[in-house]
Amino acid sequence: MPVWKPKVEHPRSWLSLLLAVGLFVSPWVLGFYKEGGPARTAWLTALAIAIVVGAETIRLAEWQEWTSVALGIWLIVSPWFVGFTANVVAQWTHIVVGVLVIAVTAWVAWAFSPKRPVGLRR
Repeated sequence: MPVWKPKVEHPRSWLSLLLAVGLFVSPWVLGFYKEGGPARTAWLTALAIAIVVGAETIRLAEWQEWTSVALGIWLIVSPWFVGFTANVVAQWTHIVVGVLVIAVTAWVAWAFSPKRPVGLRR
């Protein structure tokens, strides 16, 4: 019987997982763990990012890139939707991680696209 071996070959998987871990621990490290809105948003979004990375270990699909972009956008706009713009540390943590999630996803989508000519792929 073949043994399932996860494939986390895409650099986006590692970088996204690192961002998810950083986002998950940020409420404790940066001191906004007692505030429900920003802490829960960080924890739940970090778990969602980790689930997408987990799905990538099984099979890489286009929906994962779109989901990652959506999660990045959510992180950027969440301070206004959830209402924690008064907490500047939590606000900027979410915005910066959101921008990084989108940037990593866009970089990998461009760099590893099968539609790019072979000589331009990495």
